Amino acid sequence: MGNPIGIVAGSGEFPFLIVEEVQKQGLSPVIAGIIGEAGISLKDKTDVFEWIEVGNILSLISFFKKNDVKEAVFAGKVNPGVVYRKEKLDEASKKIVTWAQKRVPSALIQTIIEYMKDEGIQIVDPRQFIAHFFCEVGIMTETKPSPDVEEDIAFGWKIARSIADLDIGQTVVVKDRSVAAVEGIEGTNEAIRRGGQLAGEGTVVVKVCRTFQDPRVDLPAVGLKTIRSLVEAQSKALCFEAQSMPFFQKKEATTLADAHRIAIVARKL
Repeated sequence: MGNPIGIVAGSGEFPFLIVEEVQKQGLSPVIAGIIGEAGISLKDKTDVFEWIEVGNILSLISFFKKNDVKEAVFAGKVNPGVVYRKEKLDEASKKIVTWAQKRVPSALIQTIIEYMKDEGIQIVDPRQFIAHFFCEVGIMTETKPSPDVEEDIAFGWKIARSIADLDIGQTVVVKDRSVAAVEGIEGTNEAIRRGGQLAGEGTVVVKVCRTFQDPRVDLPAVGLKTIRSLVEAQSKALCFEAQSMPFFQKKEATTLADAHRIAIVARKL
C-alpha cells in the first residue's frame, strides 16, 4: 500500500466507507477509533489501529506521529457532550476547549484542526475520497412527495438553513408548516425520533449544510440509519441538500424508504 493517511473514526458507516475508498486510491489507512463511538469491526479493516479516548488529543497525535501520518480526515460522529465532562479531557484538550471561540462542535473541531496542524498533521477534506456519494437534485425514491409534503419541505428548508448558520444543528422536523423538533447536541437521528414522538406520524425531515461549511470540520450526511429513524418516527419524507451532502448506502436506504412510503428528495437553493 502507499502513503499512510490517518482516519479519526467516530460512529456510523462513514468510517468504514472512507477506509474502503482510501484503500482503493492506494493509501494505507491508519485508524484511530474513538472509544464508545467507532465500530468494533473497524479494527479488522487495517493493519494499523488504536483505540483513543475522545478527550485524549495527545494520544491521538502521538499515534499518528508514530505511524508517519502527515494527513488525516475526520470520519463519523462523536458525541460532543464530552466538553461538559472535563474529567475526561487531557491537558491539551482542556486548552482547546478554553481557546475555542464558542463551545459548539464546529468551533471546537476547528481549534483541534489548528492544534494538529501545529503538530505537523494536516486535516484534509474528506470529499476527495467520497465524491460518488453526492447526489444531484431530484427525487431519490419511487415514492413522490405530496403537495403538502412539498410545502413542509419549503417551510423547513429556510428554518434548517437558519439554525445551521447559527451553529445549533442542521436538521429540523416539521409537520403542517410547524416546527416539531430542532436538532441539538443529540444529533440527527435522535431529533427525528423526538419530532415523531412530539408531533406523531407524518413529519417531514429537512437537513442542510451551513452556508459556509468547512467539510473538514463537519460533513453532514444521510444514509440508511437516517431512513431507519424516519421509519421509527413514521415520517413522510426526508429532504437533504443535493451536491453538498453524501448519501451513504443509497440503494438500501431508498428501498427501505419506498417500503414505508417515505419520499427522499435532494434539493438545492
